[in-house]
Amino acid sequence: MSVNLVNKFLEYLEYEKKYSKHTVLAYRKDLYDFANYCRKEFGQEDIKEIHYNQIRSWIVLLVDEGLVNRSVNRKISSLKTCYNFLQKIGEIKVSPLAKHQSLKIQKKISVPFTEKEVGEVIDLLKVKDDFEGVRDRLIVELLYSTGIRRAELINIKVSDINFEERLLKVLGKRNKERFVVLLPFVIDTIRSYQGEKNKLNKVEDNDYLLLTKKGVKIYETLVYRIINSYFRGVSTKVKKSPHILRHAFATHLLNKGASLYSVKELLGHSSLASTQVYTHSSLEKLKQVYNKTHPRELN
Repeated sequence: MSVNLVNKFLEYLEYEKKYSKHTVLAYRKDLYDFANYCRKEFGQEDIKEIHYNQIRSWIVLLVDEGLVNRSVNRKISSLKTCYNFLQKIGEIKVSPLAKHQSLKIQKKISVPFTEKEVGEVIDLLKVKDDFEGVRDRLIVELLYSTGIRRAELINIKVSDINFEERLLKVLGKRNKERFVVLLPFVIDTIRSYQGEKNKLNKVEDNDYLLLTKKGVKIYETLVYRIINSYFRGVSTKVKKSPHILRHAFATHLLNKGASLYSVKELLGHSSLASTQVYTHSSLEKLKQVYNKTHPRELN
């Protein structure tokens, strides 16, 4: 494998495309896994000399080993992105994956929390007036009222909040900034939380809004545990994660008449295609309304 070319590609992802280190490492693993396969099976060392049939044989192996189609597609996407880069810089003329079609995957529909379920959790948290109780309520309120991602929530800094304008600056994927509106009750919870935060004995990450009781920035698994622990008491849904609150935010807005474009902007999506996944539940709501109100139902 052309190590220099792969390293150049990975640097391109990190410094030009602004991919996270975690994503770059995932690309690196996929490329090196494929390289090891080509070396063992075909004695092939040069990534530029690979043919589609060799890639296809790797796909067959991955499927035979039990890897689901979604995971196989992700690995092939890493290869495809790499070959597109090599084509862009003139190292190859045509990508061996130019005509490749992804394996079919069964779409999984995430069922959002209902307004009632979200309301029950928030009401439950209102009676908890200690640091962790107020913080947990703020986490739920921020995720549900703004639709921000878990990573975006974790990285909120105190300086990102404009109390006067009721706006929150959010740093999204690939360092894209956007502003979301903070509802009055969320502002009130932030102020209550800051009062509890000031009572902590030690604060190390003072720049960040949401902290653990040890005074350090919260982390992803903690946010997941918080959401899961409260919502499993009010919901029978299989998935009870921060992303389901984001899904609920989008679905409830659409149910109330918000435009798909507006929801796209609030979620920080780059295209409407990414937002359309949230319309499934709204379509179910429309079906119910249609079935109840269509004139034929009056006969």
